[in-house]
Amino acid sequence: MASFTLQGIPVSRGIAIGRAHLLRPAALEVQHYLVGQEQVEAEVLRLQNALAEAERELQKIWSDLPADAPSELGAFLDVHSLFLSDPMLAQAPLEIIRTRHYNAEWALVTQIDVLLAQFDEIEDDYLRERKADIEQVADRLLKLLTGSATTLPPNAGVDELNTHMIVVARDISPADMMQFQDSAFVGFVTDEGGRSSHTAIVSRSLGIPAVVGMGNASHLIQQDDWLIIDSVAGVVIVAPQQIILDEYREKQAAIQRFRKKLAKLKKTSAVTKDGTPITLLANIELPEHAAAANEVGASGVGLFRSEFLFMGRDGILPSEEEQFEAYRATVQAMKGRPVTIRTLDVGADKPLDEADVATLNPALGLRAIRYCLAEPQLFLTQLRAILRASAFGKVNILIPMLSHLFEIDQTLAMVAQAKQQLILQGIAFDADIKVGAMIEVPAAALSLPMFVKKMDFLSIGTNDLIQYTLAIDRADYAVAHLYDDVHPAILQLLAMTVAAADKAGIPVAICGGMAGDIKLTRLLLGMGFRELSMPPAQLLEIKQEVMNIDLLLFNPIIKKILRSYEPEVIAEGIRALQLL
Repeated sequence: MASFTLQGIPVSRGIAIGRAHLLRPAALEVQHYLVGQEQVEAEVLRLQNALAEAERELQKIWSDLPADAPSELGAFLDVHSLFLSDPMLAQAPLEIIRTRHYNAEWALVTQIDVLLAQFDEIEDDYLRERKADIEQVADRLLKLLTGSATTLPPNAGVDELNTHMIVVARDISPADMMQFQDSAFVGFVTDEGGRSSHTAIVSRSLGIPAVVGMGNASHLIQQDDWLIIDSVAGVVIVAPQQIILDEYREKQAAIQRFRKKLAKLKKTSAVTKDGTPITLLANIELPEHAAAANEVGASGVGLFRSEFLFMGRDGILPSEEEQFEAYRATVQAMKGRPVTIRTLDVGADKPLDEADVATLNPALGLRAIRYCLAEPQLFLTQLRAILRASAFGKVNILIPMLSHLFEIDQTLAMVAQAKQQLILQGIAFDADIKVGAMIEVPAAALSLPMFVKKMDFLSIGTNDLIQYTLAIDRADYAVAHLYDDVHPAILQLLAMTVAAADKAGIPVAICGGMAGDIKLTRLLLGMGFRELSMPPAQLLEIKQEVMNIDLLLFNPIIKKILRSYEPEVIAEGIRALQLL
């Protein structure tokens, strides 16, 4: 067949070469027929068994997660488990079987269509992401009902007949991704998804080349087609000519040589050519992930996402002792280097329970610090646990989604209350522990004087700052093209924040996705940022970039970029920085 190229959204760096393995939605193959009255309860039982088996599969996947698996996978599995127990999915199809005598598959698809139609009517960005979860759960159930569960081929080496596989699908559920751990899979391509969708998050965490948001790739690509994924350029080459295959195989080999070279930088200081020291920190989700931070020589943990300790627990929240042990383990693993623990940030795409999933607009609702202040005992429990861990090493407390002065005051009052409780109990903690604010809401970036006056440090969460400023869902592929790290408004908010922090003499870091994007490293350092926190897998490459930078040359170009509101001028300025 003739070679052709498809363009999508690159979500991880790298090159993958292999044959296409298509995952087709089971819903496309559902049979529709009526069952007799005497068969109704047997059909009900068949669907109930599928529901139970699907739950067992999810629980097994959860229990089999390796220690180094991306923590986001657990959270995604929990969401799918919640949907399986929702009456709208677990009970309504049974009633359809009993009242309309539909077969189990037909009843399930009928109810799924009802649910998806409700999501379409609401037209909320975050609920569209939950719509994909419902489709994935339905697909799992239908595969069990039809006995057509799709599995990936086992890893049996690479040759012309039995090569590595590239998964091609409309979308891929996090649960199905776990099959990739023991398969011949080396990359994946999806029709849906954005730069921060489930697929994107997992691919970056695993370091797997992927291109998402391709629209109709799963219809254009045929089973066993040879594919090349260039996840730097966001390109998928279908049926490439031999000369192109040879070219990309050499590029693959060069990437491997480059990664081995980077490993030698682990103990090297991150200092620019002009002698400016830069602090490179790691983002982690669980205590065991501290090992990855140490492996790349991170200067500390810039963001410990504590909410992952709270998820997947069927409503049973972690006790103070359990939290304390997790935080202490992390602090001790970092051996004196600082650990910044973000307090509970739930809501939006990180629900604690089923009720949170159903919230009309969770991104703008009771999430992060709003949730904590509404649940003071839960918040105090976490603060006490963090304070206790501070007796074992350097700990900072980071508060997410602050936007009001009263939120700052209430938060600091609760920190003081937690300290007093520990004093009365005679429990040790760092009395001078630093408390910082995340700048991720435009209102915060526009009200910096009240933040720098009361908080010890700032940390910018660029992912949320961008989506709230530009009013888009960064996980929705339909608007993914509007997600712009270097939109003039974003650059102005970043510049304002670093200037306000410098004037107040307090540290400011970036812990969002921009910090780990090597294309933006020169821009961020030129703007004045000196602390970047990112996934451990990205740290060494960023360190090498830092060591190649002479900040003394950047000022004229940075001024030109910040004065401009023209995308072309900004892009030209960023390209000019790369040449210095």
